[in-house]
Amino acid sequence: MFLCMGTIYSWGVFQKPLVEALKDAHGVSISSTMASMPYTVFLMFYAFSMPVAGLFIKKINPKILAIGGSLLISIAWILAGTADSIEFIIATYGVLGGIGVGIVYGIPMAIVTEWFPDKKGFAVGLTLLGFGLSPFITAPLATELIIMFGVFSAFKILGVTFAVILSLLSLTLKFPEKKEGHHYVGTGPSGEFTPVEMVKTPTFYALWTCYVIGTFSGLMIIGLSSSYAQEVVNLTPVKAAFFTSFFAIFNGIGRPIFGALTDKLGTKRTIAISYTLIITAGVLSLLFAGNIIVFAVAFAIMWLNLGGWLAIAPASTVNLFGKTHYTANYGILFTAYGIGALIQGFVGGYIRETFGSYAYIFYPVILVCALGLLLSSGFIKSKKKAADAA
Repeated sequence: MFLCMGTIYSWGVFQKPLVEALKDAHGVSISSTMASMPYTVFLMFYAFSMPVAGLFIKKINPKILAIGGSLLISIAWILAGTADSIEFIIATYGVLGGIGVGIVYGIPMAIVTEWFPDKKGFAVGLTLLGFGLSPFITAPLATELIIMFGVFSAFKILGVTFAVILSLLSLTLKFPEKKEGHHYVGTGPSGEFTPVEMVKTPTFYALWTCYVIGTFSGLMIIGLSSSYAQEVVNLTPVKAAFFTSFFAIFNGIGRPIFGALTDKLGTKRTIAISYTLIITAGVLSLLFAGNIIVFAVAFAIMWLNLGGWLAIAPASTVNLFGKTHYTANYGILFTAYGIGALIQGFVGGYIRETFGSYAYIFYPVILVCALGLLLSSGFIKSKKKAADAA
């Protein structure tokens, strides 16, 4: 299911053909910022619909909820295939598709934390592997569909395919049966945090801000990978698509790796590792812009860490605030992903339009990650300390 939903990370292969197709139809060029808006709006609506969906995951049969979200995803892709303007693609692919993924996304995550409570970080990371690994399959597949049938037909074909696959797989989703006398016990003095209790702690706001930084950095680099490869490294569109697929492997494996690190080392140390790696990748890219080896290494690190944050955040939600209210708590925390997505959409386009090149995108990434290191070291607390602070 996550392999299908993660096709959003292949947006880079749709963007240029879409701009060319719409320009041919109307003769009007679309700005870099506007061309990235379907990706940005998708991520934002996906993030902000997830907390709402989280309220119903344990109240509605997960199969029914997942099928409903899956059909909404499919409809969004099919409608995008009928578009004659970028605004219509934003409204369909962006808004409807984002809401559909927001509905479905949290269901397997909530279920897997119930099935594997002792290895929740690794289990969630392994489940999310499909979302990160998606471009490895979907980027070259989408590229071939675009070449063979055109960008709008590619949207329709993928939409129909997703309707079948996602709906069938939704039928397998279920929570484990409750065993009498066996339940999760919180490690903090107050046991488990309700959403209201969680948002009263400084730890929550520190983690939320760190999540914004991690997603802003990763989503901007992922969304611009293909364009950066073609513009700065001078690769052909086919080679750029290959690298997008290659980087997807790192996005995928970053989830179980950083999930396991969060289980083993805790939230604060894992965040420090993530930010240090991102800063290193940024410095290398600025010092050796255009070098294909540095490009491959640096962007692999960036994709690895975005995948990592999609495991650090849910595992940390359980570690710091408990399991009882996990779906609601993580839904609230996940709004950080939407804010990070919104910011990156404007920053990436602004840098390209202001400085004339995507080579400068790593300056804000390095700056915010340095600030994130300071924030996490000072304010991320253990569950016990978070409870005391509350």
